Amino acid sequence: MGLAVVVTLEDGRNKDGQAARPAAASSANAPSANALDTLLALVAADFAAVDHEIRTRMVSEVALIPELAGHIIASGGKRLRPVLLLAAARMCGYGGGIRHIRLAACVEFIHTATLLHDDVVDESALRRGKATANVVWGNQASVLVGDFLFTRSFQIMTEDGSLKVLSILCEAAAVIAEGEVMQLTTANNLATTEESYLKVIAAKTAALFAAATRVGAVVADRDEREEAALQAYGDNLGIAFQLVDDALDYQADEKTLGKSVGDDFREGKITLPVVLAFARADAEEQAFWRRCMEDREQTEDDLVRATTLMARHGTLAETIARARHYGDLARAALQIFPDSAYRRALEGIIDFCIERAY
Repeated sequence: MGLAVVVTLEDGRNKDGQAARPAAASSANAPSANALDTLLALVAADFAAVDHEIRTRMVSEVALIPELAGHIIASGGKRLRPVLLLAAARMCGYGGGIRHIRLAACVEFIHTATLLHDDVVDESALRRGKATANVVWGNQASVLVGDFLFTRSFQIMTEDGSLKVLSILCEAAAVIAEGEVMQLTTANNLATTEESYLKVIAAKTAALFAAATRVGAVVADRDEREEAALQAYGDNLGIAFQLVDDALDYQADEKTLGKSVGDDFREGKITLPVVLAFARADAEEQAFWRRCMEDREQTEDDLVRATTLMARHGTLAETIARARHYGDLARAALQIFPDSAYRRALEGIIDFCIERAY
């Protein structure tokens, strides 16, 4: 994964061997309710230009393409990845041209294409409270429009003309695909280790975060040290983001989350809360997990029991604690940059990602 930082997983237990509780945020690093708003305000003009670029690039004579692509982009959340690229570029002093605008749109197209493909693979029915594209238009249309968005991203890369940018983003796209295949191999497999799980999320989620932030340094013509720091920031932020997502699947409010709570459980996805719960289970509990996750024989009450077992073994709290650990690594990676509104906003996004309720 190129310059991706090598991170070490902490045990997450206290001296008595019990699951550690998530560390309380210090007052200096307390999450701000408007951290995302602050970041968006800093890049507001750039963000509006990215939105225009995205909509312009979605135009096609085939009416279904902009219709379906617009549906998934509208339901895809806060466009965090392109925003991170914009903020990283501005923090690094980028001041001229529109390279960062076009490449931020490119990153969003890569992300949106992977969402379309993921929803087909996972047979998902809901994203951000809206029916997924595969439910509305079918699997074939979703896959093909995803392919269209990938090709649009490659067009933008070649128009940019930088072999370094092309290498970074193409590598990220390849790693994401590898991560999705790795996830297939771990699905319904309770022999999955923490190490295997972390490799999956580093590939399928963190790779694009890291590529986006590193490209911000590249367009600003910064040195390798700053590129590496921003890639480390993106890597660790992406891992923290996915850890929180995996915990939220078992404990969030469904209306707030915007998707069906327990989808990972029903699909038999082996995420860190499950890995930890199975590792600490007694024989009877392990039989429960095998029936639900490997045999996929589930009753209506099984999700409640699963969350009860996770609470008993502290696995959701520990997953969030691990997310905080990676968030701290992301924050440390930014310390080589001078203090600025952009750096503070990128630090604030770490807490936003960890503390978010959706």
